[in-house]
Amino acid sequence: MVFSLPDGLPAGRFEQRGPTEVWFSDELPDDIEELWPDLLRRAAVTGLHPHLCRPADPARPADPAAADAVRLEEVLAADFAEYRRRRLPYWSDPGSAEPVDDDTPEDVEAWPHDPGPPFESWPGLAPAGPGSGGPGDGGSGGDGSSPEAAAARTVAELLRGEPFAASLALALVPARRSADVPAVLGWSHGGPLPLLGALLRSWEDRFGARVVATYGGELHVSVARPPLAPADAERLALEHVLSTADNIVDDPPTPFPEYARDLVGRTEWRFWWD
Repeated sequence: MVFSLPDGLPAGRFEQRGPTEVWFSDELPDDIEELWPDLLRRAAVTGLHPHLCRPADPARPADPAAADAVRLEEVLAADFAEYRRRRLPYWSDPGSAEPVDDDTPEDVEAWPHDPGPPFESWPGLAPAGPGSGGPGDGGSGGDGSSPEAAAARTVAELLRGEPFAASLALALVPARRSADVPAVLGWSHGGPLPLLGALLRSWEDRFGARVVATYGGELHVSVARPPLAPADAERLALEHVLSTADNIVDDPPTPFPEYARDLVGRTEWRFWWD
């Protein structure tokens, strides 16, 4: 069954994604930066979440409820133990960083040494960002930024910097929350959707995060209340690592402390899978 569309949308069409009808625009609206926060605010009533994607991308719709069964802390603790076991030799030995190949030009430096996370065991989830009101909170953070405003900024920056922006469409996705949109759409280029869905839900609750785009192997998240303390950013960086995304510390090679420092106050998170 198709749903009633909000006013102010461009021409578009409905397409089936598993059991769900999703609406896709034929072209991106000219006023998408102004339209986005309004659509996001209305989502609490309409259940329709705005999202940027490529309608022609392969889709394997999944049940978002699979994330309900993920015991996030237990899974991440076990995943970190295995990750640490595999990576510890490289973290411990500065000489084990990837060497420069013999055919590599002289002006190309070897990969920097990564000392890894400063934890011997799972440290627990990063605490909620400043100004959080708890699970499902949609209020403003300490700097007055709402999830809607943060999402609109992220969308604007993405469209300005994305060379393939012309291939993206605005989708309205019936979902219980923003974090469930990748599963409903059937985005299939990332990591395990149940774990990723559980992480995205938790980031929504703690940091006012919203999933704004999935296309190819990329996932973009806006953040209203990012961590401001370096110690909190380190714990969040470990959550990013355990998302299984290929770009976190590995592509391009980025020492964990550097990646964590860059998360302090950062209001847009980008993940990609090769």
